[in-house]
Amino acid sequence: MFSLLAVMLVSVVLTSLFLLRLQQSLLAGYFLCGIAIANSGILERLGGASLHDDVVQMSDFGVVLLMFTLGLEFSLGELKYLRRLAFGGGTMQMGLCGLGMGLVSAFIWGLGWQGATILAVVLGMSSTAVSLKTFQDLSLSTSPGARFALAVAIFQDLFIIVFLLLLPLLLAPGDPSVPLLPRLGGLLARGGVFVILAALSAKWIIPWVLGAVSRSRNRELFTLSVMACCIGLGFLGGLLDLGLALGAFVAGLAISDSIYKHRILTDVLPLKDLFLTLFFVSVGLKVELTVTLTLWRPILGLVLLLLLVKGTVITLIARGMGLAAKQALLAGLGLCSAGEFSLVLLQKAGPAGLWSLETQQTLLASVALSMGILPVAIRLGDPLHRWLKALGWGHQKLSGKEEALLSQRTKKLENHAVICGYGPVGQALNEAMLKAGVATLVVDLNSSTVKALQLTGQPVLFADACHEETWALARLDHAKIIAFTFPAVPATIGALETIHRTRPEMPILARTRFSADTERLKRFGVTQVINDDTETSRAMVESALILHGG
Repeated sequence: MFSLLAVMLVSVVLTSLFLLRLQQSLLAGYFLCGIAIANSGILERLGGASLHDDVVQMSDFGVVLLMFTLGLEFSLGELKYLRRLAFGGGTMQMGLCGLGMGLVSAFIWGLGWQGATILAVVLGMSSTAVSLKTFQDLSLSTSPGARFALAVAIFQDLFIIVFLLLLPLLLAPGDPSVPLLPRLGGLLARGGVFVILAALSAKWIIPWVLGAVSRSRNRELFTLSVMACCIGLGFLGGLLDLGLALGAFVAGLAISDSIYKHRILTDVLPLKDLFLTLFFVSVGLKVELTVTLTLWRPILGLVLLLLLVKGTVITLIARGMGLAAKQALLAGLGLCSAGEFSLVLLQKAGPAGLWSLETQQTLLASVALSMGILPVAIRLGDPLHRWLKALGWGHQKLSGKEEALLSQRTKKLENHAVICGYGPVGQALNEAMLKAGVATLVVDLNSSTVKALQLTGQPVLFADACHEETWALARLDHAKIIAFTFPAVPATIGALETIHRTRPEMPILARTRFSADTERLKRFGVTQVINDDTETSRAMVESALILHGG
């Protein structure tokens, strides 16, 4: 067992270093490590099937910790803020994508309603961990497209918890002489008992235990207490035949509003990452390469079905909910793959015999491949949007009334500064320019920010800087300077193409997070680039010298 763990972890580290250089998903890399180990003969040399069973048990513990941190990170405040997108967009996404994928699965593989229902959820779920991490790497995490993806992810989290509660009925239909409704009623009754016990624990027991341990100022004991709460409630859920994962989620939810939340996350996340890695490797261990190589056509077909059809449906949903074409496309690309919980469900459903071994291998490989392709798909969002725009899609033309209203708000602006983005940097720049007597116009895609600025009388446009109509309304011909205060380089470059066609001499100030993008922005015509790394380094050096007395 120790030898297998050494092989697994060393291979994961080496693969991850390679994938980081290629800016690819590490989760897909863990899956590939499992495939390589399973098909290299190492398992047979180290102990055979018993070792695989041990790894699966450890991976189950990784799923428990995943569900615990999911409950811990679940934000009712975020859900309240994004409730329209979450419940509206999320319901349509899971409904349309799940129903479509379920019908396709039933038709292609001839599945019963239980198997088709499970596969509908498997293929309807999305890899929010990969997509949100990619949005963060591209500095797009605050964009409307990424916010829509986050809202749908919140809905999917709620949905999968309910589905895991009902999963035993699908995997083990039970005695056909016993009607479904009594069995469902018994399940809901056990769930109600568990919720009451969990609520009592969250109200009285867990706060008392964590408070007493925290006063001891013993970090090791605090970590052990957190794990005891997680595994204890998880075990209670298991005793009630509700599943360890559901119990762990409720345990995290019970602590999510406590003052200990952030400290718990700091202690638990490293353990979760370790066991979650083992989970993905263990799923890869189940892939028989000799079988999947003969199934490359259905695997490729299913991946294309996910990326194209699911991505298109989500894009249209986001577009229908008011997102600009580029942001809707970004949301569709971010949610077009299958996800981590797809693998969890496949692992739980595989032994139930609802479909054949070949189908299981096809599904495992397709889910992992779609997750691996996802970062590349998101990065292709800009060129894909330009291509679609050239074909005439997404060219949003304002009505005469809307254009007249916006023009009325900005028609008096002369020699003004156009500030794109109103985060902390944009806000500071806007205040400084106004104090210096320079008129400003803010361009932002956050509707709450735009409404708040309108109440103060600040000229502001709720618009995308990449659209030509935006710069016509921003009176580009009369502007004195343009500043991009967000570090999203692709969005800045997309806007520069429009600006330079009208005002090639316009002074432009832009911001980037990484030094490698500085010269790239200058090649696209940016006058001055503010690099976060450089400015932070300079401030750090100056502060250190001052504190040292140098």
